[in-house]
Amino acid sequence: MFENTFHLRYFEMGLHGEATPVTILTLLEETAADHCLSIGHSLYDLLAKGIGWVLLSGRMVIDRYPAYKEKITIKTWLSELTTCRGTRENLILDEADNIIGRAKGFWLFFDIKKRRPARIFEGMTKQWKINPEESIQMENIKIKAIDEAIYSKQFLVHHFDMDSNEHVNNLRYLQWAMESIPDKIVDNCYLHTIDGNFVGEAQYGQTVESLTDPDAAENTFHHTLRDQSNKQVFSTAKTVWKNRINK
Repeated sequence: MFENTFHLRYFEMGLHGEATPVTILTLLEETAADHCLSIGHSLYDLLAKGIGWVLLSGRMVIDRYPAYKEKITIKTWLSELTTCRGTRENLILDEADNIIGRAKGFWLFFDIKKRRPARIFEGMTKQWKINPEESIQMENIKIKAIDEAIYSKQFLVHHFDMDSNEHVNNLRYLQWAMESIPDKIVDNCYLHTIDGNFVGEAQYGQTVESLTDPDAAENTFHHTLRDQSNKQVFSTAKTVWKNRINK
């Protein structure tokens, strides 16, 4: 396993003085990038060769969000590696080594210019040690898109939404999805589980429509992000929220 340690900073806090879901996903992404760097293949080295890693789908489950200045450790490893895909596992631990979160992502090795899968370099497959242990037991995520929703918002794709792979960063999709969550949920609950599926690429200048519709289960929502004009789907997700206990 590869691990990183972080001290949570003020600008990473949300309304309740604890790390936001986007902060946690950012730290997971940073740890994955450092894991690549540790075997001599930084993301920028790959970028110079026209290659990047693209997230296809994933799940994050958080039982407790860390507070300001709290130290957490993220442990990450690959449980599977094929010709052009990898499955990344993650555990999030507090200072007492209690597991406070888990995450799994299915990633694609991607030719940025040709916009198609690429073969993982032989050196990478040899240097990465596969650990079949799973952080979360699950299959590839398939979440059906919704056409209509009770809640919706629109967002214009700006330059700062794009990442080095020349597409909208995965973190931005989460932000857009959460913006259309009802205020009463955001104010009184915390995001416990998110399943996400990425099926298309939003481009600079497009207007993204964020659709959110309640599920039959309490505090559960279905999300779809799509182009406002042609209805092309970029991402689908399902979120489960738990009631916040007042301290």
